[in-house]
Amino acid sequence: MKECPQRLPIVARDPWLVPSEGEMNARYRLYRERLAGIERAAGSLVDYANGYLYFGFQYDPAHRGWHFREWLPGARDVYIFGDFNGWQRTQLPLCKGPDGVWSIFLADDTFHGALCHGSLVKMLVHGDNGWHERIPAYIRRVVQDEQTKDFAGQLWAPEPFDWEGDAFDIASVGSLLIYEAHVGMAQEKEGIGTFNEFTRNVLPRVKRLGYNAVQLMAIAEHPYYGSFGYHVSNFFAVSSRFGTPEELKKLIRTAHSMGIAVIMDLVQSHYVKNINEGLNEIDGTDHLYSPPGPAGDQPYWDSKVFDYGKDQVVHFLLSNAKFWLDEFRFDGYRFDGVTSMIYHHHGYTEFDCREKYFDATVNRDALCYLTLANTLVHDFRPQAVTIAEDVSGMPGMCFSVGDGGVGFDYRLGMAVPDFWIKLLKEVPDEQWDIWKMWNMLTDRLPEVKTVAYAESHDQALVGDKTIAFRLMDRAMYTDMDRASASLVIDRGMALHKMIRLFTIALGGQAYLNFMGNEFGHPEWIDFPRAGNGWSYAHARRQWSLASNGFLRYSYLEAFDRAMLSLVKRYGVLADGYAYNLNMDTANKTVVFAHGDLVFVFNWHPTASVPDYVVPLLVPGRYRIVLDSDERRFGGLGRIDGSVHAFSFPMTDPQGETRHYMKIYNVSRTAVVYRRMTR
Repeated sequence: MKECPQRLPIVARDPWLVPSEGEMNARYRLYRERLAGIERAAGSLVDYANGYLYFGFQYDPAHRGWHFREWLPGARDVYIFGDFNGWQRTQLPLCKGPDGVWSIFLADDTFHGALCHGSLVKMLVHGDNGWHERIPAYIRRVVQDEQTKDFAGQLWAPEPFDWEGDAFDIASVGSLLIYEAHVGMAQEKEGIGTFNEFTRNVLPRVKRLGYNAVQLMAIAEHPYYGSFGYHVSNFFAVSSRFGTPEELKKLIRTAHSMGIAVIMDLVQSHYVKNINEGLNEIDGTDHLYSPPGPAGDQPYWDSKVFDYGKDQVVHFLLSNAKFWLDEFRFDGYRFDGVTSMIYHHHGYTEFDCREKYFDATVNRDALCYLTLANTLVHDFRPQAVTIAEDVSGMPGMCFSVGDGGVGFDYRLGMAVPDFWIKLLKEVPDEQWDIWKMWNMLTDRLPEVKTVAYAESHDQALVGDKTIAFRLMDRAMYTDMDRASASLVIDRGMALHKMIRLFTIALGGQAYLNFMGNEFGHPEWIDFPRAGNGWSYAHARRQWSLASNGFLRYSYLEAFDRAMLSLVKRYGVLADGYAYNLNMDTANKTVVFAHGDLVFVFNWHPTASVPDYVVPLLVPGRYRIVLDSDERRFGGLGRIDGSVHAFSFPMTDPQGETRHYMKIYNVSRTAVVYRRMTR
């Protein structure tokens, strides 16, 4: 009798997955087969992902010259040219190998040393789509001519960067408090910020606020600035509009010296359609890096998708994932657009039944690639962190690979910001349902580590609004000075603080904030484009608003700083689920505990209740450690923070004795009490 195969641990732990066990097994089997093939070919997954050490320009000191290689199986003719040979386009033909790799060796003495660090280079490729000048896929740097606006590759081979003394380990920071940032718009001037400016001006701010990680957007080269970095053209090149690769390395090294981890927003879900700058039709066909025909398009994003079932594409992407960890010492990745990757419909459906996670619309190859990528990242850099941007809730995304999962460390809690925006848009706060709020923030599997956030860059873009802007809108232009009296501003600031504290205290094991939102940055993000006269007025951060002593923005920043300090000091994020102590719908009050902390949220617009009875898990003396209504946070100062609350016993009708304390429960206020141990 044939022995039944052992059940995958992920299925064994979750009965909901049992009806789909066959598909879960098939996915895991596909991963194991592909990993085994890679290990047979290269010895290990880490050694396999070395494409960036073979393709493109590689210097050969023994033969004193440059090897250049490019995978272009559909091409008929390929040439390399640039400023080193006077831009003679057909002088240097490449030879095609049996694997579709074209190559040439360029000896130093051939061009009297003209091909060197900084040389501008391009390929001329003849294929089914004609003759086109192209940029090599593995190029390390791409620059744009200021006059012609054309992009060209640049041979980048400076002296090795000095990483001496950099022994940073992301595990040392504890629970992740992530400051999501875009280098280009991280300055006050109307223009594009640089890596050096970010290092000098923003990193100290991140440290002062209490965040222990920065998540950098738009790092890989992208031809259109307004794409927010999501239409990548050159996957191994640092965006030159922000500075050089060495300046990015200096940023990361400096962050590490300050105890700050640096996470990269990695875009491998799609690539730009541009023929001149990107990968699209680079060998003359429409199916080199993409599936052929319409299957290769991401119609909702006007871009191209990768063919995750093709070995050479998987090699390219895995090499890219290793490259940024190896060359730049990033501490992990937030994988962008995971939902688009793992479904052929790119996530444009309602995920309302189990079958939609396991039917033919699921891209098995993409799931397999992500599993390989997570294996690679953690094999190469065991402490590195991976975060999945998946709105669908695909089962197994954050389970270990060995248990049958995809292997991400965290998922983004993407439903939470959508919930807050919907609530603010559609429901007056006097009608907010505290049970819906509680359930939204706590509805997650205990094994799935979640990055909680109230808002990110998505809510700050034109067409949407930040939480602060939704709450206060045009009053932010007129009434944010400290001398003004405004009920709109008072309400908005109170709810802004409460929403953020509620989110960080309940929503997950890590927390994320988009730069400037901590102090309620007004307005929206609008990159320069034809529709706004190519203005940078809204593609910047007005840091001075938070440092201006006459404005109320500094109050919100002060509260954010105090909130993070509390969360870190008392290990709130590492504590797991909060313990629900009371849900008082009449007074719209939510009470819960984390360890020795008791959180009291009064969402009611007017009801302030003296001698409010709060149930406790542990008797003792309690004092206030955070009060959102304090005057230093722009509140009304209605609670005396020096008064301690003492527990008292009460016996319920069933004869069981419980412990309680009495507090002043103030409207639109969140207060955190700590049990004093001595």
